[in-house]
Amino acid sequence: MTDDRRSAGAPTLEDVARAAGVSRATVSRVINGVRNVDPAIQEVVRQAVSVTGYAPNRAARSLVTRRADAVALVVSGAGVEADVGAEAEAGVGAEAAAGSGAGRAGGGSRATAGGGGSFTAQVFADPFFGRVVTGVVDYLRPRGMHPVLMFAETSRARDEVVAYLRQGSADGALVVSTHAEDPLPGLLTEAGLAAVLFARPARPVPISYVDLAHQDGARLAAEHLLARGRRRLATISGPLDVPAGRARLTGFRDTLARHGHAYIPVAEGRFTQESGEVAMERLLVEHPDLDGVFAANDLMATGACHVLREHGRRVPEDVAVVGFDDSSAALACRPPLTTVRQPVEAMAAEMARLLLDRPPGPSSPATSVIFEPELVVRASA
Repeated sequence: MTDDRRSAGAPTLEDVARAAGVSRATVSRVINGVRNVDPAIQEVVRQAVSVTGYAPNRAARSLVTRRADAVALVVSGAGVEADVGAEAEAGVGAEAAAGSGAGRAGGGSRATAGGGGSFTAQVFADPFFGRVVTGVVDYLRPRGMHPVLMFAETSRARDEVVAYLRQGSADGALVVSTHAEDPLPGLLTEAGLAAVLFARPARPVPISYVDLAHQDGARLAAEHLLARGRRRLATISGPLDVPAGRARLTGFRDTLARHGHAYIPVAEGRFTQESGEVAMERLLVEHPDLDGVFAANDLMATGACHVLREHGRRVPEDVAVVGFDDSSAALACRPPLTTVRQPVEAMAAEMARLLLDRPPGPSSPATSVIFEPELVVRASA
């Protein structure tokens, strides 16, 4: 583009049409995402957009497409304000819903609406959340869209999220719920708002979600420990008021029952490293001869490894340890953790796809996508 062209003003649709050798109407259809345009023509138009430096007027585009070209990424907290403090004291972050972990938050999100101090700090300290953000941003960015980061840990903040979506400020919500009694999924469905949840809701709600086959993942952990010759097994479960926590415990117990292990000691954790340490201490006191431990996430498995070392138990020679998630914590642990991989980034991207591909209208049926786990063998078992 020449200096004269730049001085005349910002590039227009007509400039793009001339550069592409197509009509203005064709350029408009491509930019607005109309699907009945030949792929070759779409590519020519995109190249012309790049050459001319044209930037669509988002406000005008929204009038045509009736889309905001943004989605709300909502981290939702406890059912009532009093529960938020209890969660903070327990050290429970976003992992309490999904039982996951790894990465750091970031990647082009814009913070808005209802950020609370301790709750917000918990979210950003939680390694799971960064993986969700990465998956969402990587899916949205090539489509010219961005996540609007919102926190909904109080009733007022939840009302703000619902109002924000009702105003059409976003094309729907991607919800990471951190509390089994979270009312936000129900509020969104009652309002007829588009939303997708990370992890199956604790209570039946007609909302789309992505999740992992948690029981199958725990089965992989149990079978691996048995294959390593471990027979005196125990487990550190996740919170049993959370579906993922219950499912991982059930999968581990059921698999071992099929191999003749009628009783498996359990110590409940809260998906944090500290709770893993406390649980491991308890298991060692009650079952000092154990030789294998399955922890329902990598942070708790890391805590278990720390305690075992403090008690002079070698990992894996004396006690084999298997975690869950294949998070950054698994690689940082010493020794590196054998773990069950949860593909959080791919699951988060699928959340965004489900939301954007959702047929218009409040009567769209809820759908679910379940991902398969994979065992990653490292040095701890």
